[in-house]
Amino acid sequence: MSRARTPAGDAATKLILSTFRANGLFLDAGDLLSADEGLTSARWQVLGAIALADRPLTVPQIARRMGLTRQSVHASVNRLVRDGFLELQPNADHRTSSLIGLTKRGSARYEAIDARQVEWTNKLSRGVTRSDIEMAVRVLDELCRRLEHDRAAEGETR
Repeated sequence: MSRARTPAGDAATKLILSTFRANGLFLDAGDLLSADEGLTSARWQVLGAIALADRPLTVPQIARRMGLTRQSVHASVNRLVRDGFLELQPNADHRTSSLIGLTKRGSARYEAIDARQVEWTNKLSRGVTRSDIEMAVRVLDELCRRLEHDRAAEGETR
């Protein structure tokens, strides 16, 4: 039996497809913004998660905050540690999951990229109302919350 999407389901599908397209374009733009600092979007995301938290985080915490897999975060962390942007710190709450903090070099690189991002995002958002952007954030956040809830519920039944 064939099922038709509801009007909300059709709109959500369009939003999902636009999000996929935007994600690719944002990653490309992030690669350009971070290239002068010798980084990629993926590595910039990891630095950003820690910088925005204003404290060291574990790999799983970074992955959850940025919507990335633990494996990809772990690989980025290893490269960033090797390059001197991050440092591993003991985690009193979990011996096998180190805390990851920014080094001075990592902070400086993140701040340099962030300065470029300010100009870029101001230009990108010019002509779009703040309320429209805030609505888009609310909708995407709600859809993410529902997906995370579904993922957690699936994990309980496996």
